[in-house]
Amino acid sequence: MKLARNGIKEAALWSEAGVRLPSYDMEKLASDTKKAPVWVHFGAGNIFRIFIGGLADRLICEGVSSKGITCVETFDFDVIDKVYKPYDNLVLAVTLKADGSTEKQVIGSLTEAIKAQSAVPAEWNRLKEIFADPGLQMISFTITEKGYALQGPDGRFFPFIQADIKAGPEKPVSAMAVVCALLFERFKAGKAPLAVVSMDNCSHNGEKLQSSVLTMAKEWEKKGFVGADFVAWLSDESRVSFPWSMIDKITPRPADSVCAELKKLGIEDMDPIITSKKTYIAPFVNAEGPQYLVIEDKFPNGRPALEKAGVYMTDRDTVNKVERMKVTTCLNPLHTALAVYGCILGYTLIADEMKDTQLKQLVHQIGPVEGMPVVTDPGILSPNDFVDEVINVRIPNPFMPDTPQRIATDTSQKVGIRYGETIKSYVAQYGDAKKLTAIPLAIAGWCRYLLAVDDNGNPFELSSDPMLPDLTKKLEGIEVGKPESYKGQLKEILSNANIFGVDLYAAGIGERIEELFLEEIKGPGAVRATLKKYLV
Repeated sequence: MKLARNGIKEAALWSEAGVRLPSYDMEKLASDTKKAPVWVHFGAGNIFRIFIGGLADRLICEGVSSKGITCVETFDFDVIDKVYKPYDNLVLAVTLKADGSTEKQVIGSLTEAIKAQSAVPAEWNRLKEIFADPGLQMISFTITEKGYALQGPDGRFFPFIQADIKAGPEKPVSAMAVVCALLFERFKAGKAPLAVVSMDNCSHNGEKLQSSVLTMAKEWEKKGFVGADFVAWLSDESRVSFPWSMIDKITPRPADSVCAELKKLGIEDMDPIITSKKTYIAPFVNAEGPQYLVIEDKFPNGRPALEKAGVYMTDRDTVNKVERMKVTTCLNPLHTALAVYGCILGYTLIADEMKDTQLKQLVHQIGPVEGMPVVTDPGILSPNDFVDEVINVRIPNPFMPDTPQRIATDTSQKVGIRYGETIKSYVAQYGDAKKLTAIPLAIAGWCRYLLAVDDNGNPFELSSDPMLPDLTKKLEGIEVGKPESYKGQLKEILSNANIFGVDLYAAGIGERIEELFLEEIKGPGAVRATLKKYLV
């Protein structure tokens, strides 16, 4: 069996293999969408293919929508050449269930795949044609938070952004310049309204996207490439809106076990590839079943009936509350704690950590015990139900091939929102955060992780993090097994409000974290002993 439009015509074989096929006419869908596109998505990676593509597929299957999604890749063009075009843009979606079974379906809603290469006339002219169409309703994004970044920590534009500013809208290269240039095409073609929707997993994502697009437009205005009227149009949310959203679905990289299962069923050419830009991708996507997408309902040119596919359509304040609930209490803080302690204790699968008595207790203490008293309740989702599903269904799923090493990436960029917000809430409510035990233990664990020595005394490789050079330099001199080597090296880190959102000493827990850290560096087995001591 081949994953291609002709290949899936052998419907009986796919049915026998337990794979659900599209119930609609894919040729007609692709033709109709190409003639009159309504939805363009930037960022053609895994979470888009299985989650967003799956939403569109459901709407089409149920007869609610007659259009697919136009997919645009802004960064890794190998993705289009190696997992879209050879498979006729089809996706084999594999849902990994906690009982070990899988649900498999072919998603056919991704009707056109385009590389955002302004240097290639055919690709660029097609994108301009799409953006000039007044019927286009929305463009959405899963390009990661880094895709919106224009400036470094020093406030200066990155060199590639400077090049885009200098070149103007004719030959953009970076994602934000490409989007701004295409919006300029829409402006010139009649100023039809549009919703510009970030679906990236970051706080206030719509605000970040709007800021970057407007910054690019204003820089082009300074250079005379665009007029003030274009900037004014972009700034008018009744014409060009930037809705906020919250997205949640764990989508690990393609698992070898899933690939082997698909091959055993007789499905050909399923091997994952690593692209020239180090994207790990495959013709299939594996992910957990639970998924949440909450979007601010602000679409000036209309929109697909997303709510009929399970999307929560609401107001900006509610989106913000859902995002805060998830990121500060119910999911992300638990993941980060498991990530750093998992690396120290030698785990290679997040799910396995939930069989560990102390680690399971740690996440229970961080979420339901310490987080719930100050949780933000969004109203549309129950924080208690959400965290219960996370702890008892989602994280323990043994068939989710997610690793602590992956989740430990960029932890310095995450601890401020994942722990700092709860700490600040405790300070506001109680005067300090001294009631907390598990969150200080999680932060001490991160500091212990930064020593890159496991609980047996063996070195391990730290996951990438933009602050690693600075953080590891501050910890110089500390040796596991020699508590006396600690000379207060943590103080500069724990007092850094840029990392945690608050000075942890001012919050009353800086000294506590130092004490926990000292216990964890006593020698081999000290991390385990510390967890046992405080997690009863």
